[in-house]
Amino acid sequence: MTIADVAFDAPVHHSFSYRVPDGWTVVPGQRAQAPLGGAARVGMVVAVRDGAEPGLKPLAQLVDAEPVLSRAQLDLVDWIAAQSLSSVGSTCAALLPPPAGREAAGSAGLAASGAVGPGAPKPELLTGAGREKRVLERLEATKGAALVIAADVETVARWAQRLAKIDRAVRLDSGVPDEERGAAWRALRDGSARLAAGTRSALLAPLPPPATLVLLDEHEAAHKPPGAPRMHSRDVALERRAREPLALLLTAATPSLEAWWRAESGLIDMPSREPGPWPAVSVADTRGILRREPLTPPLARAIRETLAAKRRVFLVVSRLTSSLACDECGAVVRCGDCAIALAYSRAAARLVCRVCGASHPLPDTCAACHGRRLTPFGWGAERVEHAVRRRFSDARIARWDPDAARGARGEAQRAAAAAADVVIGTRGALRLFGPAALGLAAFVAPDQLLRAPDFRAGERTLALAWAAAERVAADGAVIIQSQNPGHYAFAAVARQNLHEFYRPELKFRAELGYPPFRRLAVVTARAGQSDETRRLAEAVGAALRGSKGLTVYPPIADRSDRIRRIVTKGGDDLPRLLDDALREFKAPSAGRGIIDVEVDPVEWPF
Repeated sequence: MTIADVAFDAPVHHSFSYRVPDGWTVVPGQRAQAPLGGAARVGMVVAVRDGAEPGLKPLAQLVDAEPVLSRAQLDLVDWIAAQSLSSVGSTCAALLPPPAGREAAGSAGLAASGAVGPGAPKPELLTGAGREKRVLERLEATKGAALVIAADVETVARWAQRLAKIDRAVRLDSGVPDEERGAAWRALRDGSARLAAGTRSALLAPLPPPATLVLLDEHEAAHKPPGAPRMHSRDVALERRAREPLALLLTAATPSLEAWWRAESGLIDMPSREPGPWPAVSVADTRGILRREPLTPPLARAIRETLAAKRRVFLVVSRLTSSLACDECGAVVRCGDCAIALAYSRAAARLVCRVCGASHPLPDTCAACHGRRLTPFGWGAERVEHAVRRRFSDARIARWDPDAARGARGEAQRAAAAAADVVIGTRGALRLFGPAALGLAAFVAPDQLLRAPDFRAGERTLALAWAAAERVAADGAVIIQSQNPGHYAFAAVARQNLHEFYRPELKFRAELGYPPFRRLAVVTARAGQSDETRRLAEAVGAALRGSKGLTVYPPIADRSDRIRRIVTKGGDDLPRLLDDALREFKAPSAGRGIIDVEVDPVEWPF
């Protein structure tokens, strides 16, 4: 009897065995339909073997005429699943095009993926002006296959048009029909298409050597969307390059700390580039003066001059954060052990650390200057819009937050923003503007970003400020109104020097044991009632603390008290240690509630 082991898109970490009908030829890497739980489901064949297991149900149908994954790629899938604590079946489902029925017989097979030779080039990290142009030039000069991975569908569509000017290009993202995605996968596999663009779901697309893999904006959190496998595209791309003979190009305006640290460690090449044109950047000290009016006199004057010159203005705002800062000196109230902003709860009148769980009463005075004006004060988009309309009533003014507006309402806001003289919006509104499209970009109160209870707060602030500066013409201006005017993120933007940010930020991360020096995971426990959730979280925490090599912090409850999260730190073997420690909770008989684990979180879930 020939037996096929099939992994399904389900939260189980084992495969299911089926009998291969007589006369069928089945190999690992093919998708097949098989009965599971009373229904026919599509899964990935991960192994084929001889055996004698009476009573096995037969496979119902082969979905793929030939394997969609090579043996080497199946090994990569195993690695991704192990690192993200996801199932192999869920990983395959997320990183493959949807099955569109049986493929035509006779299509070309997969090119075998070989080991990386000693002369294989290091991954390259491209920064600075013109980085995307350099990628296009590289792809135009090479003759091999190339795959460009972007963080969102809009960017994929734009890059597919660019690639089509070089050679035949296909799309491997959800922005095209499933049938087209499947055909694109096959075209890339058999060589009838040389170039492809896609999102994370295309990371395993076949690339006959010699090939190039490009990851655009490697620092973007969108490269790690919700759902299995919870792994950033950067980590998958780096691992694939380590296993296959391909060139890997990463681009970023402001690289992630993980990528920058790899470059400084010699694991990634980062070619030096002369700085391109840059607007004049000024940082306004707003300590004690930004309580009733969001526009300081220098900013109001700059807006008036920019509008008079018939140029566009973008005012950057952010959602209010739940932390306290001193309005007199700008100091943020932080955890003494974890050095991140303490989360402020008005209802509980407490400050809580979202890493170690330490709780503190509200302070009466600022520890830095002894001032008494400690508030969660900030400026939202609506309040800023009201102030701008009052001062510049003749200007076309629009407010746009792509994360808050969806559907027809979002399209209407987008159209209004596209025609406005002054746009007031959050980070997502930057997509409205191309390079050097603005005369002025101003940050009303970026301290709200620095106050976020997240160890990546400085990194996110730098990324936003730098991205805004890139969209301002060289003869334009960037104004940053801040209660922390000396922060090194602002200094890096003002001097167009990334080193001024990464040096102190890496020192901070190393001292406190944050990535890239240690790995983090967030373990979430939930049950039907708050007391059940508490008991489950305590049991999970005890199991984790029993594992040598893990630093485990106390559970932190959400507002409903039905979800509790446990932050855990560890080394490179963090996924394995977590898997071993939580093994008892995976048994079907456990039945205590739901446990979810995210390794290497990018968006802090608190």
